[in-house]
Amino acid sequence: MLLPVADALARILRLVEPIGTEEIPLAEAAGRVLAADAIATRNQPPFAASAMDGYAVRAADAIVGARLKVTGEAAAGSGHGGKLGPGQAIRIFTGAPVPDAADAILIQENARRTGDAADMIEVVEAPTAWAYIRPAGMDFAADFRLTAPRRLTGNETALLAAMNVPRLTVRRRPVVALIPTGDELVAPGQIPGPDQIVSSNDIGLAALLAAAGAQPLCCPIARDNRDSLLAALETAREADFVVTLGGASLGDHDLVAQVFGDAGLALDFYQIAMRPGKPLMAGKIGRQVMLGLPGNPVSTMVCGEIFLRPAIDAALGLPAGPRATRLAFLNHDLPANGPREHYMRATVSLAADGMMRCEVAANQDSSLLATLARANALAVRQPHAPAATAGSAISYIPLG
Repeated sequence: MLLPVADALARILRLVEPIGTEEIPLAEAAGRVLAADAIATRNQPPFAASAMDGYAVRAADAIVGARLKVTGEAAAGSGHGGKLGPGQAIRIFTGAPVPDAADAILIQENARRTGDAADMIEVVEAPTAWAYIRPAGMDFAADFRLTAPRRLTGNETALLAAMNVPRLTVRRRPVVALIPTGDELVAPGQIPGPDQIVSSNDIGLAALLAAAGAQPLCCPIARDNRDSLLAALETAREADFVVTLGGASLGDHDLVAQVFGDAGLALDFYQIAMRPGKPLMAGKIGRQVMLGLPGNPVSTMVCGEIFLRPAIDAALGLPAGPRATRLAFLNHDLPANGPREHYMRATVSLAADGMMRCEVAANQDSSLLATLARANALAVRQPHAPAATAGSAISYIPLG
């Protein structure tokens, strides 16, 4: 009996352990996975600061029609330093420290100079107490923590900079060795023989892995013989994951399971109830997680989305599980599904009626990369799902 997709993913995730950590400068942190909490070293803002250009005043003095004497100036990076007295105002600019005794900002639109006196203003509209003042620690306090684990975004790296955290402990990028297999393959840019094709699986998976936070290692093409497969495995010996592309079926020339088994592969499972991607294998070679993916290019990429992305999350110490699905409504009928969970290339878009609509590609042959490149989603059909009619809901996984 073929292993269900959910069970296969659960068993793969049990093979994965979080990898080690390293320390990096903040400037290199975007996209990395924080492995230890980062702690702010100061309040933000570190002092009460003006949120607008205007005048620092006492709210009790700044009633409509009141005339106030301007006795100084406070700018960002250059505070006034003195104390505000009764009937006085301090010219202040956004980001500047609020002088002692001031409890409001009279924004410049609500004040006007009086006559020829350069140091006198009249209140046009009275501010409320604490108006336009950002109190010290309004954003965060000195003991604020950005908690791990998390994949760091640009917004979070900006926060870390404000926290004055110059270096971070992050997960090392898991190294994933990609081993394309087959006598029929040549590398991109080479001239294929009459019976050969250009290897694309390793190129596509390398891009997927890099986006997921891994470090792809593209190995030379392994030919359909023991020595070539063992040589490829040797090039991958420092990797955290070994992923073979092709050679995982049961044909006479599909040698991966046999050769890697002799090299120490402890096979966990082989073949799953999935379309495309039935000939998937998984296990461990020593400390390395090994995945054997099918050779058809769409099968490889779909298995990468469904299994490799969560496995990379697990290695990075992030929550890992099945890819999140969304719902859309079919533009057309679909026939009943067979016994395997089917991941169908599809295009999902927002229709004029405000609903998300799904168009499933007519030809789902697992060799058609152009169809995959045009798709922005994988429509998911459960085993033995009945025929679906136009307008019915379907689950999908966004791509990209």
